[in-house]
Amino acid sequence: MPLRLAARFGLLGVWVALGGVAGGEPLVYESDSGEGNRGPGKGMHLVFIASDHEYRSEETLPALARLLARHHGFRCTVVFGVDENGAILPGASNVPGIEALDSADLMVVFTRHQRWPADQMQHFVDYLKRGGPIVGLRTATHGFSIPRDSPFAKYGETYDGEDYLGGFGRQILGETWVGHHGHNHRSSTRLDIVREKSNHPILRGVKDMWVQCGGYHADPLLPCEVLAMAQPLVGMEQDSGPDRNFKPVPGAWTRSYQSESGTVGRVFTSTYGASNDIENDGFRRMLTNGCFWAVGLEDAIQDDMDISFVGPYHATWRHDRGERKKGLKPQDLAGWDAPIVPLEP
Repeated sequence: MPLRLAARFGLLGVWVALGGVAGGEPLVYESDSGEGNRGPGKGMHLVFIASDHEYRSEETLPALARLLARHHGFRCTVVFGVDENGAILPGASNVPGIEALDSADLMVVFTRHQRWPADQMQHFVDYLKRGGPIVGLRTATHGFSIPRDSPFAKYGETYDGEDYLGGFGRQILGETWVGHHGHNHRSSTRLDIVREKSNHPILRGVKDMWVQCGGYHADPLLPCEVLAMAQPLVGMEQDSGPDRNFKPVPGAWTRSYQSESGTVGRVFTSTYGASNDIENDGFRRMLTNGCFWAVGLEDAIQDDMDISFVGPYHATWRHDRGERKKGLKPQDLAGWDAPIVPLEP
């Protein structure tokens, strides 16, 4: 177990996993007093895996983890793709600390084209074998790129065997890489609740969803329950009109998978989640609710429960939002008040 240092901010504490010499150990947020300590998530462990090349999962996931820990009592571990010095490196196929999955009640995965070492990948596979619940975001549909001669080949996005066609993305999350359905940085997306699903617990209190990413095409594997349809827009503002060249496609859905252990795991997937996407209250609420639902806490979802950011949040997926500080390590995001993420002056 990594050494932990308790750092207190206000009435609540956060446990921060300190790295070794390389500083690549996971970040852990955990309330030890106050309202969060009495939240519905008390006693549950959520593990967030952030390593994609483009959409700033390393900003989205710690922000989501921190609000779930402080406001709702979950213990939240965030593991990142890091370089040989332990600095966060988007898309790096090295996620130290992933053994946290061994005690996880939920895996939130936001990866792209990963090819982890066997010892890291085995923790992921073991989690699937026991049927753990999953929340998958954006590029997790094509989260792995694994050679055919690997013992883990079937989890890769290009796997074409009938036993696991389309890999982890298609077989577990419900979709693999299909193609863009809109234009990044030129076309944002409106997410419209499917009217017949408006009473689903994940949609409780959700309204006015708008995300800044361009669309992804999706036709999720049945059986699934589509909760929101994604309509690409003609511009990068929330009031931009619909792009009539693109019809709505599924943008958020639920499904389940049968594990080797016999356990049925709940799955919530959205093809959105870039770091600027979660600035939208409606979308951030849906993701928060999705985590509650996946772990079986749907009865605890309130339409007005707190989804506010904890500490400063500086999303940088939008090119006009500044550049984050170079060489960041997981512990630089520790505590309730550390900016996610620090920006260059």
